[in-house]
Amino acid sequence: MPRTTPEAVGIPSAVIASLLDAWRKSHLELHSMMIVRHGQVAAEGWWAPYSPELSHMMFSFSKSFTSTAIGLAAAEGLLSLDDAVISFFPEVTPQEPSANLSAMRVRHLLMMGTGHEVDTMQYLAFAEDGDWVRAFVQAPVEREPGTHFVYNSGATYMLSAIIQKVSGQKLLDYLQPRLLDPLGITEATWEACPRGIHTGGWGMTLTTESIAKFGQLYLQRGVWDGKRILSEAWVDEATSKHINNGDDEASDWAQGYGYQFWRCRHGAYRGDGAFGQFCIVLPEQDTVIALTSGTNDMQGVLDGIWTHLLPALTDESSAATAEDAEALIAKLASLTLEPPRLNPDEASTESKVNGKRYTLEENSMQLTAITVRFEADAALVTYESSEGEFVLRCGRGEWAEGRGILPQGAPFQRGHNLRMMSSFTWQEPDKLLITARYIETPFYLASEFQFNEDELVVQQKVNVSFMPPEPPTLHGRS
Repeated sequence: MPRTTPEAVGIPSAVIASLLDAWRKSHLELHSMMIVRHGQVAAEGWWAPYSPELSHMMFSFSKSFTSTAIGLAAAEGLLSLDDAVISFFPEVTPQEPSANLSAMRVRHLLMMGTGHEVDTMQYLAFAEDGDWVRAFVQAPVEREPGTHFVYNSGATYMLSAIIQKVSGQKLLDYLQPRLLDPLGITEATWEACPRGIHTGGWGMTLTTESIAKFGQLYLQRGVWDGKRILSEAWVDEATSKHINNGDDEASDWAQGYGYQFWRCRHGAYRGDGAFGQFCIVLPEQDTVIALTSGTNDMQGVLDGIWTHLLPALTDESSAATAEDAEALIAKLASLTLEPPRLNPDEASTESKVNGKRYTLEENSMQLTAITVRFEADAALVTYESSEGEFVLRCGRGEWAEGRGILPQGAPFQRGHNLRMMSSFTWQEPDKLLITARYIETPFYLASEFQFNEDELVVQQKVNVSFMPPEPPTLHGRS
């Protein structure tokens, strides 16, 4: 996307700087930010060790892409929003479907108004045969579709299954030539269910600039580089309110829901994913804001935008003072999430525990032993299990790059080969802190190694998570 200066598109540099300061003072962990106005990137920044080329887990922002696939398929005549959901899957539909299930239409999946009382993922995830479609159509539908909002990732999965059924292609493969290629999005990936259908409601990965491009396409009412990708009618319908989802005037989660887009205050709308993955579109201000984060306070992230940035968006360009412009450039260039640096000189403790192998008690992570070896600029932590060894390299008060997995208790599969940045420091003479950031996700894992004579106790904590349990405490002896 083309770049410009903030003032050239009516945004004072000092205002962006104040927004960054407000997020920092509120202890909100942002990983990236891109502000696009009048089709040009006015400001962008990544908090190191996160960087522009890295994809990031999108969680439920994936839903907005799934919705877009439905819009494209409808335009091609592959389906209608008024098609009955069960009409696509007669092979698994109950012989005598309930009236509510029979009444459920594609548009009800889109608007989260399926009639279910709960998110159907609780049925899908535990389907013994891995047949999520069967589990969905066999789940109870307690209410008349279209009358009741329940945030339902299982409904979005069904949209993905419908795309695969009518097109013969998986969701991402269907979108690639129709949406992603025209926008120059080449890095996207998508997780799949046990039967190979893309999950739809989550599981997509994208770079920050790709988030911004998607928002810009919707802001431009479906046109990209002079070519129409989506119809204006679809953009309007998908981003309009179709169902009530609350009455809290101060909440951006209670302003109504469209077709896998949330309505916001101030006439805006957004795609969003857990822990602060945002694509915010402000049509009245001709602005798109793309964010990735690792925070539980998603409302706080949005409040910063409404308080600091929104009032300052003007229709006139202006000249920044040299001081303000240089200050913002420096601030954006220096954004960082520093590794902990608490007590850098504990050589005596290191010599006592260096190379000791601690045999672990039985634990849910299925780890059998841990060994820590120290080098001049790093610590090498070896985790043993029945499957072999994994060595985590941690920089001494600095980030060291590697790959690994999140422990059990993290809200996605353990087996992912995830890019990491790790560091270590001493909290106390006998307490080592290991911090491992999974830099293509919102997550980091903090592990406290307490050394007591021949005993090791490792307490672990993930920064953000959907639900407990926390990773287990490990107990070992040398």
